[in-house]
Amino acid sequence: MYLMTNENFRHVGRGVIVLVILLIGFLLSGCSSVKQLDIFKTEVERAPLNLSEPEAAKMEKIQWVIITSENAEEVFAKLKEQGKDPVLFGLSDEDYELLSKNFNQIRAYMIKQRQIIDQYKEYYEGDKKAE
Repeated sequence: MYLMTNENFRHVGRGVIVLVILLIGFLLSGCSSVKQLDIFKTEVERAPLNLSEPEAAKMEKIQWVIITSENAEEVFAKLKEQGKDPVLFGLSDEDYELLSKNFNQIRAYMIKQRQIIDQYKEYYEGDKKAE
C-alpha cells in the first residue's frame, strides 16, 4: 500500500501547476496567429449566360371598325351579313389616347429590359468577343 506524504503532494501539485501553465500557453498561442484567407485573390471566370434571343411576338391582325352615331346601323348590318355577332367594345377618344399611352409605356419597358439583358450579356461574355 502506497501512502501519500507531504513530499508526494508537493510533486503532484507542481506537476498539476506545470500542466495548467502549459495548457494555458497552448491555448493562448493557438489564438494569437490568424492565417490569411485567399478568398478574394483568385478571380473566377465568368460563365456565359447562354441566352438565346427571344422570338418576336406574333400579333394577330385586328380589324378596327369605327362606329359613330351616323354609321352604327350600317356597320351592324354589315357584320350580320358576314355572319359575325355585332358586339360593341367602346372607347371614347380620351380613353383611346390612354390606351395608346399604355402601349407606349409597355414598349418603353420592354426596350429597357432588353437593354438590361444586353448589359448582362456584355458583362458575362464581352471579354470573349474581344479575344
